[in-house]
Amino acid sequence: MTDDRYVVDASALLAMLVGEPGGDAVASLVSLALVSAVNWSEVLQKSRQHGVDVSGLQEDLESLGVEVVPFGASEAAIAADIWHRGGRNLALADRACLATAMIRRCSVVTADRAWSRLDLGVDVEVIR
Repeated sequence: MTDDRYVVDASALLAMLVGEPGGDAVASLVSLALVSAVNWSEVLQKSRQHGVDVSGLQEDLESLGVEVVPFGASEAAIAADIWHRGGRNLALADRACLATAMIRRCSVVTADRAWSRLDLGVDVEVIR
């Protein structure tokens, strides 16, 4: 990979936010973190589902260095291609995260071990 930033998926970001195992690994790289807008939506949804007030959360994370990045047509096309390349068991948000990492030439950080078995040309760092 060529970029020194990391694309984090919702599971990794949530692990950091709620103190789950692996969250400390995410905290150590949060200043270099990118998150797809699709995964950001998932973080907000899951947080609200558990009664968390998310007002100001994006600003708090941005102050730590997290950047929410758009999910556009290029990412959408790659996410669809990932499905055809063996990622048929991955949710759209998972494929969005991987596509974002592929386009930005970054490593991806996740709690989902299954991603490490994919051959997509992207480095996958599993936090637990």
